[in-house]
Amino acid sequence: MALVYTITALAKEFQLTTRAIRHYEDEGLLQPVREGSNRLFSHRDRVRLKLALRCKRLGFSLSETRELFSLYDKARDEPAHVATLLATLKHHRALLEQKREDLAVMLNEITFFEQQCRQQLASQRDTAVDRQK
Repeated sequence: MALVYTITALAKEFQLTTRAIRHYEDEGLLQPVREGSNRLFSHRDRVRLKLALRCKRLGFSLSETRELFSLYDKARDEPAHVATLLATLKHHRALLEQKREDLAVMLNEITFFEQQCRQQLASQRDTAVDRQK
């Protein structure tokens, strides 16, 4: 028997609302099976939800995420689409590499400004102690 997840179980696991999961379903990212009024999500849906959330954290739009999923599905079913998927992945890799570089620069700048703030606070404390003497 295949492993299935309820909407409540996925919501709890990923700390989402059930409404958010229904939104991903409405956007075509998830395709649960209906059993009466219940939605039953497959392992594939769980993995896709995890990837969609990761894409969101990395700044990808829903349409970009949908495109990636669609290209992946087509590449699995139609080998002619593998080149298109590969080109799209290469493009997204380049975007992520640029973000990584930007993050490294920003983290260095934050470290620099934190050091300046600490020095300024220390200087102010020293000045305040000197005034009290």
